[in-house]
Amino acid sequence: MKKILFITNHSYMFYQFRRELVSDLLQDYEVAVLTPFNGREEDLRNLGCKLIETPFERRGISLTKEYGLYKLYLELLEQEKPDFVITYSIKPNIFGGMACEKLGIPYAVNVQGLGTAFEKAGMKQVASKLYKEACKGARVVFFENNENAQYFTDHKIIPKDLAFVLPGAGVNTTYYAYSPLEHHDKFHFLYIGRIMKEKGVDELFEAMRRIHDEFPDTILDIVGFTEEDYEETIKKLEDDGIAVFHGFHKDPRPYYIMSDCVVLPSYHEGMSNVLLEAASTGRLLITTDIPGCREAVDLTKTGYLVKPKDTDSLYKTMKQALALPQEEREKASRLAREKMEYEFTKEEVVKLTRNACRI
Repeated sequence: MKKILFITNHSYMFYQFRRELVSDLLQDYEVAVLTPFNGREEDLRNLGCKLIETPFERRGISLTKEYGLYKLYLELLEQEKPDFVITYSIKPNIFGGMACEKLGIPYAVNVQGLGTAFEKAGMKQVASKLYKEACKGARVVFFENNENAQYFTDHKIIPKDLAFVLPGAGVNTTYYAYSPLEHHDKFHFLYIGRIMKEKGVDELFEAMRRIHDEFPDTILDIVGFTEEDYEETIKKLEDDGIAVFHGFHKDPRPYYIMSDCVVLPSYHEGMSNVLLEAASTGRLLITTDIPGCREAVDLTKTGYLVKPKDTDSLYKTMKQALALPQEEREKASRLAREKMEYEFTKEEVVKLTRNACRI
């Protein structure tokens, strides 16, 4: 049987967002995954995957370490002899792509957002050159929004005919089932994600303080794990009755269901899975007017868009959501779910991926 091999940077996230694709491919192929072990390894093995641990640092660049990662990918690809490779995230994309190109293995690259590597001029040049080298032998380069694809083609990192825009990772609308809005004594805003500056949490926490001062019957539920030093900030929000920190949870569905509005003021995204999951559950959205976030919202119908890194814009928009009559929130809830069913189903993403890869 022929073999498909995935190269990724996070076993937990890979299982969380790609398991439907893996299950579909396992009907026709053996599947192996090169990944650091961050959780869900047994779940992936139970699907039928062969897992090979490839530890590396997700953040930061060290030429010695990255060359070692490239050599490791070369060695493992020669051992596994896959018929096709799919890579996810910047380091697997670049060093996995280069390894595949060198060995003549057909492959596809997934650019899940440009991220911090493309924010600073010096790093942007380096990342662009590395991506150009990594993608030159690819069968297809996937993007999760049109603006990211446009950047790569405008800057001649890849030719236009290589770019293919997917509706993100898609959302499993059966797993994230529609749930009618619940009635609460307090209005529940919800943030789900890594608690880090790039997700806009500084602006969110400040806006929420201002909201709570005016509207004491509001609460911010926070679900996720910290990547930066926000412990004291969160504790103060809890002590002041403004927020409840629930920690990290494998299954976020109960938190979507208990929410009235999901807020994600992120600085950059490929395509936000949190927004897709929240909308599939039928929740009003507030998010940033940036690629990877705006696509999940039909403006004023299913949610609101705010200016990036702008606390005032976020605060005013959260007030708008609070003022929305219950019947309007219920209408937005239904329309959000319908948008996911028409535009973002996991089944469609799996089909598009396989067709574009020709596997």
